[in-house]
Amino acid sequence: MTTTTPLVNGQVIGLAHYASRAALEAVLARTGTTFNQSVALRAVSDNGGTVERDWLVGRLTGALKIEEATARETVDEMTALEQLAEPTPGQVSLTDSGRELFEAIRAGGNEIAARLYAGIPAEDLATAGRVLTLITERADAEPAGA
Repeated sequence: MTTTTPLVNGQVIGLAHYASRAALEAVLARTGTTFNQSVALRAVSDNGGTVERDWLVGRLTGALKIEEATARETVDEMTALEQLAEPTPGQVSLTDSGRELFEAIRAGGNEIAARLYAGIPAEDLATAGRVLTLITERADAEPAGA
């Protein structure tokens, strides 16, 4: 019996997402971090370590497709946990413990990615990246409730 390779579609993308996210959740559980918090840590780190609070809330709502109140709660939790500090009104910065936490999560995520992507040709990864970016852009442009 021959197994055919499926064309990319929402189910294939979703299964890959949930399978890889489950592996990441194990890393997050060891650090006591939620997925939303990990996304916030990456967003702040990738943008120099200090960002506008409203920008971070917008990034979380847009990237995770969550309500603004949930995104604000995530940022508030992280401030209470001293992963983020407020150097000036309206800004949040990674604290030393937030930076250390993010580095631990990044290292764990990189180890998982190395295993998952091992042996896949760079050209295939580049093609997949282009296709998934285009699908994300199109899905983000869809009107709500379409």
